[in-house]
Amino acid sequence: MATRTVRLDDETESVLREVQGATGLPISEALKRGLRALLQEVRRQADLLPYDLYRSLDLGPGGYAIAASTYVRRAVRAALKKKHRR
Repeated sequence: MATRTVRLDDETESVLREVQGATGLPISEALKRGLRALLQEVRRQADLLPYDLYRSLDLGPGGYAIAASTYVRRAVRAALKKKHRR
């Protein structure tokens, strides 16, 4: 078993004390569980495809499009006229 020295800033030390107080875990066990949780998150992120990110944006039907791509020129003209009405 390896021994590591870890430097914690005041905020992180406070978080560690709070975790210890809430769980009653020793420092080493709290840190081990934190590392395991981080590893799971890293593995989950590595499995994500670009489409998964796109899907999570939930843009709905058509996303931000104001018109179908076949009518884009007409839609841009209409949007500009609407914006610059006098």
